[in-house]
Amino acid sequence: MENTQEELKAHLMSTDEEFRRLVQKHAEYDRQIEALEAKPHVTPDDEVEEHRLKKLKLALKDQMNAILARHRTAHVA
Repeated sequence: MENTQEELKAHLMSTDEEFRRLVQKHAEYDRQIEALEAKPHVTPDDEVEEHRLKKLKLALKDQMNAILARHRTAHVA
């Protein structure tokens, strides 16, 4: 199942512009979160920004999972 999931993700990365954009944005948010977490002194503003980025990242993941579910359903049905 996991292999099929990875194959579907790879297929969507090469064929679905929206999915590719979501994955790229998700990775960008992840890098920004890591940069904030790597700071030796985190300010309250940094914490607010980290929380905001994590919410945005989660929303993108939900969108990617919806696209994956749509594709699985379309190809199974």
